Amino acid sequence: MVKVQQRNMFFSVISFSSLQWSPEPFGRAVSTGSCLHMETLGDQSDLAPKVETKLYHRRWFMLFLFSFVSASNAFMWLQYGIISNIFMRFYNIDALAIDWLAMIYLLTYIPLILPILWFLDNRGIRDVVLVGSAFNCIGAWIKIGSASPDTFPVTFFGQFVCSVATVFILGIPSYLASVWFGEKEVSTACSIGVLGNQLGIAIGFLVPPILVPNVDDMDELAHHIRIMFYITAGVATLLFVLVVFGKERPKIPPTQAQATARSIPPEQYSYIASIRNLLRNKPFMLLVVTYGLNVGCFYAVGTLLNRMIIVHYPGEEVNAGRIGLTIVIAGMVGSLICGVWLDRTKTYKQTTLAVYLLSLVGMIVYAATLSLGHLWVVFITAGVLGFFMTGYLPLGFEFAVELTYPESEGTSSGLLNCSAQVFGIIFTICQGKIIDNYGTLAGNIFLCVFLLIGTIMTGKTSVTVKNTQF
Repeated sequence: MVKVQQRNMFFSVISFSSLQWSPEPFGRAVSTGSCLHMETLGDQSDLAPKVETKLYHRRWFMLFLFSFVSASNAFMWLQYGIISNIFMRFYNIDALAIDWLAMIYLLTYIPLILPILWFLDNRGIRDVVLVGSAFNCIGAWIKIGSASPDTFPVTFFGQFVCSVATVFILGIPSYLASVWFGEKEVSTACSIGVLGNQLGIAIGFLVPPILVPNVDDMDELAHHIRIMFYITAGVATLLFVLVVFGKERPKIPPTQAQATARSIPPEQYSYIASIRNLLRNKPFMLLVVTYGLNVGCFYAVGTLLNRMIIVHYPGEEVNAGRIGLTIVIAGMVGSLICGVWLDRTKTYKQTTLAVYLLSLVGMIVYAATLSLGHLWVVFITAGVLGFFMTGYLPLGFEFAVELTYPESEGTSSGLLNCSAQVFGIIFTICQGKIIDNYGTLAGNIFLCVFLLIGTIMTGKTSVTVKNTQF
């Protein structure tokens, strides 16, 4: 019996993006290629005819719509931090106050993720994204009233409302891919959805320095800020209107696995029991910590990038945004390459450990070259850092699926993201203080230390999983 269980655990190694999941009341998690999927279909294939399946052209509209909603929200996360020196002067506030405009996204996620996962579990994708898009739209319009130097509390409240939207829409692409797309399209669809969020971050690095130049006249500066807020509010409003016309799911399921998932009775699944199982899974909890360390470092670098660049290259706000863009674009490439590599080799543990180690190396090289005085060198080293650090993001989810099957990937990914938000807040505050008092090199060394700790812990996670599965 033990050998059979071990063999089943081996065959349950699956891709995060291949999960076939449909929220209550329409069904439960069934993963393409997993033991549950094979056993379910295998036991019933000779007893019952196959259910009709169909792929709708509308699936691509749904995918890109939800991806753009995520991109819009991600853009607003960084629209202050990448030109932090400009907003500090405009609102007459210190650096920590500007940092909190980004960290509020991280803080809001922590208490809200579990209730919203329950909401997703009970109401479905459309209702969750509709509420999230509404918060995103309302927050964007609130910010329009903050384009004057004495209205920082208004802009902070608007940013807080947008941060609530993040919790609703951050993990939607994987769910939507499983509900709307065929078995051979799920990975591609999920990748497009995830890259939508990364695209928003990239635009958030690039566009604000262009729309809001560092001018001395406060009235002119307020005009530029107001234009940026109007553009973001207009886009958010358009996306909200489109989401209103979105559909929950196709009438006919796209795959046999999704048809099976729709037929699973709700009473066979316990949300609370799933949480408990994950918290008792020691290898997964170790991954929760290591994932949080890595992604928390990424959040800190993204939030403080403008401050680090301006210290050594004064007046280079636009290039600071371009460096951020380079980090994200390189990370997109890294994510795609890592995904293809995993599809071909299935070496989840080894790949995760290797990318984590190379993230540490990239951070060391970036820290060592930032102050050399050559901006082109910073572009290269930041690109290398982004390739591995951002490329690690999907690997963490892939590894989590391997460790936690057959639990719902929505719950496990929520816990991973929650850990990332906690460490992101801690690292951003601490690195910001270190930069202010000791310089950028000390601040980046601070992150290197924790990446080293994360690398060692990831190695231990690999050994632990290897001993328990084979």
